[in-house]
Amino acid sequence: MKKLLYITVNSKPEEISTSRKVGREFVTRFMSKNSDYELKELDLYKEYIPEINYKMIKSRAELVEGNEYDSLSSEDKKAVDRVNDLCDEFIEADTYVIAAPMWSLSFPSPLKRYFDCIIQNNRVIKIGTDKVTGLLDDKERNMVYIQSSGGDYPMIFSGKFNHGVNYCKEIFTFLGIDRFEKLMVEGVDVPEIGRDKAIEKAYESMDKLIDRISRQIMMV
Repeated sequence: MKKLLYITVNSKPEEISTSRKVGREFVTRFMSKNSDYELKELDLYKEYIPEINYKMIKSRAELVEGNEYDSLSSEDKKAVDRVNDLCDEFIEADTYVIAAPMWSLSFPSPLKRYFDCIIQNNRVIKIGTDKVTGLLDDKERNMVYIQSSGGDYPMIFSGKFNHGVNYCKEIFTFLGIDRFEKLMVEGVDVPEIGRDKAIEKAYESMDKLIDRISRQIMMV
């Protein structure tokens, strides 16, 4: 069975979070059209996402093991174990959905901490002498980034403001995942649009996006 990893990055409850509300609707519709998928959820504000420190790393992006692991404190061992579990979960997924608000032209900090955890040498990347190669092109994978924002940004200016979207696309491409889609929920705080209209607009484009991804999945 394939796996969809749904990652939320908002401390608000789902009923009042725009990104999580749209993310939930997307996941619900996606699962209804792809019955061969199992859903895994990861709330970065509720789950334990360790902060990487020097004691956990033996070399570039590679966790300690063996005697180095045994010499760690119980707290640091717990962190290393958790990072390995997060990386395993990420590797096992076939489709990723991240729902996050725009914060400071990017995304909330727990998402960056999560990326720092799962990007490991010999797991999702291979660090060579002259280059770093992504290892997640071993199977077809899909990524959907759902972002809510208070402003409404014309397409011509989108690249200047949506740094979180651009960063996630670059990260996933770097890892070997080139099927990247975005669903923008813009104008939440703009009087002429507002939260309800912004959400409705996102819903209107949602099915076409899911159908496109589903067709790609069926072609594999």
